[in-house]
Amino acid sequence: GYHKRLFENALKYHSGEQVSGILLLYSSCVLHVIESCIGTIHLIIQDLASLQNQGQNALFQEMKVLVVSHNIPTRLFPDWYVTTVTPSVTYLQDTTQAQSTEEVLTECLVLLFKLAAYVPKTFEDDSDDLNNDLHTLAPELIIPAETVNYLCNTEEFSSPEEFLKMYLNPLQPAMDSGTLPTALGT
Repeated sequence: GYHKRLFENALKYHSGEQVSGILLLYSSCVLHVIESCIGTIHLIIQDLASLQNQGQNALFQEMKVLVVSHNIPTRLFPDWYVTTVTPSVTYLQDTTQAQSTEEVLTECLVLLFKLAAYVPKTFEDDSDDLNNDLHTLAPELIIPAETVNYLCNTEEFSSPEEFLKMYLNPLQPAMDSGTLPTALGT
């Protein structure tokens, strides 16, 4: 319900630009992949930042923005998909602790690209089936919850609020000093 209201609100401000992507719901964490125009993505990150300010009562806790990309020629997901990842997806060991953050993120993105290639082919007609079948049909494509938790707990990524501060403030100081050179004289 939260995402449906959020996307409807985004459509009001950025008409015609649908949101696509995937939402993976784990027992202890959530992974969002959101595809839309930059205005809609900015609006969604703003909403997540406002949730962060609610403290312990917030719908989501310990959020991180991992990657924001601009000018992508095609979308990975043709629609918005939601799936619950059940504990039946088990892994023998958590290898995230032995890897660098870059390696964990790269592994996560590779799995997302593979998942993006798999989902539209398998669930063309009915995206509702995704909720029940994805973790059983392709468990090797599901990002382990340990990986998502690791990425959310690392200091190298920004919270939505920190991301917005960086996004809204210029990285370089103004190049001019506020005065015009008087080459012609007055």
